[in-house]
Amino acid sequence: MGQTLTEKILDDHLVEGELEPGEEIGIEIDQVLTQDTTGTLVWLQFDALDLDNVQTEVAAQYCDHQTYQFDFKNTDDHRFLRSAAGKFGAHFSRPGNGICHNVHKENFAAPGKTMLGSDSHTPTPGGMGELAIGAGGLDVAVAMGGGAYYIDMPEVVNVRLEGELPEWATAKDVILELLRRLSVKGGVGKIFEYTGPGVESLSVPERTTITNMGTELGATSSIFPTDEKTEEYLDAVGRPEDYEAVAPDEDAEYHDEIVVDLSDLEPLIAEPSMPDKVVPVREVEGTDVDQVMIGSCTNGAYEDILPAAKMLEDREINKTTEMIVAPGSKQASEMLAREGWTAEMMAAGVNFSEATCGACIGNGHVPASDSVSLRTFNRNFEGRSGIEDDSVFLCSPEVATAAALKGEIVDPRDLADEMGDLEDPGFELGDNYVGVSSSDLITPDEAVDDELIKGPNIGDVPLKDPLPADLSGDVLLKMPDNITTDHISPANADVLMYRSNIPKLSEFTLTRVDETFPERALENDGGLLLAGENYGQGSSREHAALCPMYLGIDAVLAQSFARIHKANLFNFGIVPLTIDEDTYEEIDQGDSVEIVDDVAEAVRSGQEDITIRIDDDWEATANLDASEREREILADGGKLTHVKQQYESDDGAATADD
Repeated sequence: MGQTLTEKILDDHLVEGELEPGEEIGIEIDQVLTQDTTGTLVWLQFDALDLDNVQTEVAAQYCDHQTYQFDFKNTDDHRFLRSAAGKFGAHFSRPGNGICHNVHKENFAAPGKTMLGSDSHTPTPGGMGELAIGAGGLDVAVAMGGGAYYIDMPEVVNVRLEGELPEWATAKDVILELLRRLSVKGGVGKIFEYTGPGVESLSVPERTTITNMGTELGATSSIFPTDEKTEEYLDAVGRPEDYEAVAPDEDAEYHDEIVVDLSDLEPLIAEPSMPDKVVPVREVEGTDVDQVMIGSCTNGAYEDILPAAKMLEDREINKTTEMIVAPGSKQASEMLAREGWTAEMMAAGVNFSEATCGACIGNGHVPASDSVSLRTFNRNFEGRSGIEDDSVFLCSPEVATAAALKGEIVDPRDLADEMGDLEDPGFELGDNYVGVSSSDLITPDEAVDDELIKGPNIGDVPLKDPLPADLSGDVLLKMPDNITTDHISPANADVLMYRSNIPKLSEFTLTRVDETFPERALENDGGLLLAGENYGQGSSREHAALCPMYLGIDAVLAQSFARIHKANLFNFGIVPLTIDEDTYEEIDQGDSVEIVDDVAEAVRSGQEDITIRIDDDWEATANLDASEREREILADGGKLTHVKQQYESDDGAATADD
């Protein structure tokens, strides 16, 4: 039996386990990336392991989330990150150089490689044949030190693409169509592998739009094979030597198959406030639009912005609508400027932003009250834009630009008929990448620091004690399905500056659900959390586990967990217990929950069914789904303590067994 492309890459990097779905495997990591809101903790944890140098082929530190530097705390973080990159041997991308996924795609991503990143949209370079996975920062720190990355072997799903995209349909509509079919939970425990004759009709930038937003399906990763289009892109960016032909075997077997006929697609849009609330644009035509934003790591490449520029040529946006372009990288900005498109868009009424994640996490360009914002981003979770009760739609750059011209949501096909002279701008690959400056990307050889520089806001990583025998506490908060890491640890401007200061950051924990939570957690000396399905979806931020741990949370009872967040709970010594719907319904906020079993013994012994007692009145069964390695980490009080012990026992040599 042949292998899928995913299996081939994993097999080449396998250090432990077997490639059977659900079985834990350990893989060698070639590349790592981290960004400024997660990177500070990554490097503090790396330093705490007493390691001297990065061991992966490539390590890159990007400053992309808080580039506006609202406060000295943000700037201090960036100075610390530059010093960490210099001391330990990583590339450093200066603030304003662009979003990590875009800049990494342009400079480092390569077919056949594995990558781990402390950002949930790390799978972006899957569009180039790289198997890239998002993870918590502590997992990234261990991988940088030469340790293996452990994960349950996902199911590999074949997404067979047929036909070609018709006019006005785009790669964004491909992933929106999958979200419409499968929902934000449809990819949990899966890797989506794209095959079929339709693949060759899509360029690398189009493919990376699809793999980037595969994260919204809950997928572990997404990947395309390589071909002439991959070779063409790598040649254009000046890295032809990185090309490698990678593809599945002809007789590869997949867990499932999904067929998408590209020729059947039409402009789609995700309604507020979830990426899977997808409908044809024509179903919501006529909705007034106050703000339009083009950019982010999903649609911020030169090739994403150029169609908007062409649509705006010799035209002006509607007087009722504000339009902002936030390029994914400075490279995209420079290319547009050199070709005159920046001036063209400015003349049409467009405001240009720095190349940053910014507005995607509510850090700038916050929508007005009672307004509609159309964005080419990947997430529209309620409140993520920076204002509660927002109304954010997700769409392609073409649909967004059409709305800016009309002042309301309109299918670009209908607008073209109405205007008479508006043509589908189509797709065009850039041809002058190599001539663009790389001055904002500092290589390890160019490092300007060799010691860590810590500002007053940068603290230490708190540690949790080993798991005790007895565990009990009140349910401090009962939450519904699909609670995101944005709910748990917000990322707006008021909060982001404290990412390096866990005591202060913890004051914001779950305040978007209940503003009294942090105070109650401290008063109760901790307790437990209760949630519905898909708890912890969204961003990879480990702060969503670290801050609850700091506040004394010992366990989370949930109907199901998002993959990265569950791993982060293990990493910080919080017990993730799965319960059924009936148990969830029966437990109320304020109830007292006691784990009847000796918790430490149950965890270490491999016990799966855990008995919980509620209010000394009734009992239920919870499940601990964990590998032997995860159980050891949990019992030791978290991964940092566990790996440090392993490292010390190996006499200073970090190994794949870590």
